Amino acid sequence: MINENAKIELESLGYNDFFESNRASLGLMEYSVARVIAEHKELYKIKSANGEYPAKITGKQIFNAKKREDYPAVGDWVAISMPDEETAVIYKILPRKTILSKKYDNKQDIQIIATNIDIVFIVESVDRDYNLNRLERYLVLADEGKIKPAVILNKADLISEEELNLKINEIKNRFDNIDIIPTSIITEQGLKELVNYIEKGKTYCFIGSSGVGKSSLINKLLGKNEIKTSEIGRRTGKGKHTTTTREMYFLENGGIVIDNPGTREVGIADSNKGVENVFDEIIALSENCRYADCTHTHESGCAVLKAVDTKILDKNKYENYVKLKKEAEHYEMTDIEKRGKDRKFGKFIKKSLEDLKKLEP
Repeated sequence: MINENAKIELESLGYNDFFESNRASLGLMEYSVARVIAEHKELYKIKSANGEYPAKITGKQIFNAKKREDYPAVGDWVAISMPDEETAVIYKILPRKTILSKKYDNKQDIQIIATNIDIVFIVESVDRDYNLNRLERYLVLADEGKIKPAVILNKADLISEEELNLKINEIKNRFDNIDIIPTSIITEQGLKELVNYIEKGKTYCFIGSSGVGKSSLINKLLGKNEIKTSEIGRRTGKGKHTTTTREMYFLENGGIVIDNPGTREVGIADSNKGVENVFDEIIALSENCRYADCTHTHESGCAVLKAVDTKILDKNKYENYVKLKKEAEHYEMTDIEKRGKDRKFGKFIKKSLEDLKKLEP
């Protein structure tokens, strides 16, 4: 059992009854528990009730791992032992309450961004990075991971108040009931609101493209330059994101935040349900389609296409829905189905080239 002092310390790291009950059901009460706060190649940094330590997983875990999700990730609670006073060994990952993950377009493996997150902050800068379709992708990832999303519109000092309000209204019109916090590290706009938004013992993950200012915002929340960042120009608001690993930080108010490297690709992973939840307006319209298996791309009697034509449904939102739906369906196919589809497409290309040669004089 965990003594009272250790319990208080673990609760400040985000530990709760969900993890404790799973620890008991897995028969891991003889082990101590710790949280993974940083991940490096073949090495982790953990934080327990007694302090921070470097840690490695056992050879058995490596042997039994079949996919990336079988390895620890930042945010995980793990059962550990301490063979000496300076290092730890991770024996088991406790079941995850939430998982934020993505998939690269050119890879089969899913990449875990972080786990056991309460709220994901989707950071977009108001200048070159502002993109509603990308924001929609992040919302799908959040929904699939069962994580509440909130939007941070950073670098608000680069545009006028009128332009900022237009962007806020655009987001509100496209996405229902989402919290939006405009911020600027130059003028410190929204920083107090952001601090008040973050609650003690809860975990918040910052995600977004390179250069949107995630690390700079976390440094402001920490009150010190703990995370290395590149210089950001006041006029352009551009800055290269120098974060290379995911890491967890602890604020004075008791909140827990995770910084992430900038995301170039936002591939959705097994997120068909997430797509449907984010685009619930389109799902509701589809109930009035003539055909039950309507793809909403070309069919006559499609209620979704009619809504686009009559401007009831935003065209950009519709186009992004179709793209994300196809992507989710592609990822959900088995490897055998994908290979079969690729072979079929290869045969089609081969036949087309042969037909073209026959037409040559």
